[in-house]
Amino acid sequence: MTEVVTLGETMVAMHAEGLLRLGTTLRTSIAGAESNVAIGLARLGRRVRWAGRVGRDEPGELVLRTLRAEGIDVSAVEHDDAPTGLILFEQRLPDVTRVQYYRTGSAGSQLGEDDAVAAFGEGVRLVHLSGITPALGDGPRSAVRAALRRAHEIGAEVSFDVNFRSRLWSAAEAADALTPLARQAHIVIGSAEELDLVGGPERLLSTGVREVVTKLGAQGASAVTADGEWSAPGHSVPVVDSVGAGDAFTAGYLSAFLDGLGVPDRLARGNACGAFAVATSGDWEGCPTRTELGLLGAGEGTVLR
Repeated sequence: MTEVVTLGETMVAMHAEGLLRLGTTLRTSIAGAESNVAIGLARLGRRVRWAGRVGRDEPGELVLRTLRAEGIDVSAVEHDDAPTGLILFEQRLPDVTRVQYYRTGSAGSQLGEDDAVAAFGEGVRLVHLSGITPALGDGPRSAVRAALRRAHEIGAEVSFDVNFRSRLWSAAEAADALTPLARQAHIVIGSAEELDLVGGPERLLSTGVREVVTKLGAQGASAVTADGEWSAPGHSVPVVDSVGAGDAFTAGYLSAFLDGLGVPDRLARGNACGAFAVATSGDWEGCPTRTELGLLGAGEGTVLR
């Protein structure tokens, strides 16, 4: 049975090897915050269902084929006459990546309440949502609200990653839409700036949120609950591509939560997954399996034979 349900838009990702304006080679993959987390959780041994809409096109088939290959249940995915969305990545400097979306009117933006309800089944323990989906329009926003209602009805835990995207809407618009959603979650995750957007840790805890987790990038992460505050340092690894590190952290943190581990261990696993992610190119490709988590402790130059 499915343990985790998540929903949102997954796009075809085009990674430029050089400058787009000069003409370059593009590597094709997929990308989407919620499906990135789904893959991370599946690699760590969790049974995950991703719900969304893809076009009746080859990009849509790439999305489904990739998710199936990663062990994700896509039985709730709907095909739509609208095209599958596209995202372009151009790494302009080692630590600066330009992102361009082509998702207006996409299949993913047609997501609605019925899609969210259809994603649920027996055994769901956790529903993971992000602040990206509500930015895509009224339909996706209603889908997130429906998922929240259904999660509370069946007694499932809810995690919510703020994931503010300035290319999709303004900070003021995001704050108005995301604050009431975040307050209905049990675990809220985001950068310090994103958490401030939805009221800040103290305010979130006062409205019923049980855990507020702050992603601190290379410095690691921290978490606060009614019982106290914890922090865990990040790992020093060569950075190949920082995109997707936050989603990998979230997958690690949530997998440890589902394992019944305490907050310090959740932070440690999240940081480990984030380190694997930045050491590999791509949104999700570097997410570790459960057996790989200990590799960060291996000495420099270790060769596994």
